[in-house]
Amino acid sequence: MPYESNHVSKYESLFSRFWRTASDFWRGSSARVSWTLATLLIVVVLLQLLVQYWLNLWNRNFFDALGTKDGPMLLAQARIFVPLAAASIALGLLSVWGRMTAQRKWRESVTRHLIEHWLKNGRYRRLKHIAGEHQQADARIAQDARVATDAPIDLALGLFNSVLGAVVFVGVLWSVGGDLSINVSDRTVTIPGYLVIAVVLYSALITITMMIIGRHLTHVIQDLDQAEATFRAAANCLCEVADNDKQSEGEEVAMRSALRLGLDQVLARWKGFLWQLLGTTFVTEGNSLLAPVVGWLLCVPKYLAGTMSLGELTQAAAAFVIVQAAFNWLANNYQRVADWTSSVNRVAALLAALDELAHGERLEYAT
Repeated sequence: MPYESNHVSKYESLFSRFWRTASDFWRGSSARVSWTLATLLIVVVLLQLLVQYWLNLWNRNFFDALGTKDGPMLLAQARIFVPLAAASIALGLLSVWGRMTAQRKWRESVTRHLIEHWLKNGRYRRLKHIAGEHQQADARIAQDARVATDAPIDLALGLFNSVLGAVVFVGVLWSVGGDLSINVSDRTVTIPGYLVIAVVLYSALITITMMIIGRHLTHVIQDLDQAEATFRAAANCLCEVADNDKQSEGEEVAMRSALRLGLDQVLARWKGFLWQLLGTTFVTEGNSLLAPVVGWLLCVPKYLAGTMSLGELTQAAAAFVIVQAAFNWLANNYQRVADWTSSVNRVAALLAALDELAHGERLEYAT
């Protein structure tokens, strides 16, 4: 009779159990490689932010020259754009190489540990006697270990870039946008740094909306992945029954019934995932369309009043999009965070079950 593994819930959280294994990549013999790659990626992010800032300035100068129909200036700006574009592309390629190399090596470290822990003393045979989400260990090792090590690098770099981008381009919004004066009941009301205030309020609205709509997404993804794993296991059991001539017809009928039930559960979980995905997609797609328009509309009053040039308008609008994307990092990555959390929990559940078996082996050895 299977028993439930509660080793993690008693001593540590699922994330702590996962990190106890995953952190080996960042220390010991692999520390030099891991931290060299991390340093490279940080430097690339800083250089990309510098190029993005120069492109933002180029945007203002180009459209100012376009507004004044200054041909020589337009030609000069076209020449400046070429090295900026080349630098942006080169840094993008270097970022992909560094990121994927770090992900591959981290996955290798975690997966090798999982395989060794799983195979040792034939634990893979006894694992079925412990109930929990660690069942279908092959999926935990092959799929969830990949997601659990891929996502944190992408998310950490994205968050680092967002924080720095927000700091740099909030300054652009404040200096270019300046103050906004409006007349209210024969009185002039001045709003200092109005573009900064607007982007903070706009970003807060998008993030709160995403958190409300997608609050169940992690659990929905976890339930779907578990249903998929159960469905695959039922199919494998049916194949084993079919290959074994000694199995009774009743057992085969039971396996067929389990397979159909597994499919029904997968389809039901998929429907729930669909509705969650529709809600989060509505927010992300709506924001990608709305944010540039909001940035332009906020700058239009000053442009029409003649206190903001066409180049400054485009520069401020572009900076608005960059800052709101930085502030909305959580909203833009909500599904990725949910996928990662779900995979971490399943890898940790497998590690906890293997820990339980290892603990039992030590007790048997002691006696």
